[in-house]
Amino acid sequence: MRISLVDLSATKDCHCLAARKRAREITRRYEEKLRPRGLRATQFSILAALALKGPSPLSDLADLLGLERTSLSRSANRLTDEGWVTEAKSEARVHKLKLTPDGRKKVESTYPAWKEAQDEMAEQIDKLATE
Repeated sequence: MRISLVDLSATKDCHCLAARKRAREITRRYEEKLRPRGLRATQFSILAALALKGPSPLSDLADLLGLERTSLSRSANRLTDEGWVTEAKSEARVHKLKLTPDGRKKVESTYPAWKEAQDEMAEQIDKLATE
């Protein structure tokens, strides 16, 4: 049996792990609000980004949202299947997405649920800042 000379007890307070845990908690809060409206948090963000930005190349949208391109593609496929997103005409080899009229309705009708989650998170952050 090898005896370690490194005290690993400090890793219990790992900032990276704590941030990832908190991010999952925040995502769960948004998804609780959005799920009854038929969207996940990432899907709502994609629809909102397209509503604000207009037709966008997949790689630009992935960068804007901080998503891996493959993750964005999976979510975009579901949004396309639902009729909320479609492929926009573009130069050769550039895959652009655009919001459909049904997608605009979906993001606008889901906005109140997102806003509720957003306000709850802002309130929590404000409480933490004043503690």
